[in-house]
Amino acid sequence: MPKARQLSAWVEDRPGMLGEVASALAARKVNILAFMVGAAEGRSVVRLVVDKPATARKVLAERGWEPSEEDVVQVTLADVPGSLGGAAKKLGDAGVNIRYAYTGSAHSARKVNTYFAVEDVKAGLRALR
Repeated sequence: MPKARQLSAWVEDRPGMLGEVASALAARKVNILAFMVGAAEGRSVVRLVVDKPATARKVLAERGWEPSEEDVVQVTLADVPGSLGGAAKKLGDAGVNIRYAYTGSAHSARKVNTYFAVEDVKAGLRALR
């Protein structure tokens, strides 16, 4: 199971913003594999896993969207009841706290890629082996 490089960008919290971010990346042929958005204090944070992180980082910076990067734990799960619970329990049993998580395409009708943001990526990877 790999780790993935996640990009985060702080953007305005307003209608159309996610469309603007996604369209800017699409214009540079960057495919979004997974994403999540959350709002706080008048701004939104867009978290992305993409196929071309360097290009995406450049696009985000050019638009003034304050990009940052971090590693997250990526695990491919069967799209069946209990898969998420099993993975999350393994992390919890290992003392690994999940700060947030989201899911994206695994290019399969029966699987999903799930991304866990944890403080200790190495411990997260070990727990999910």
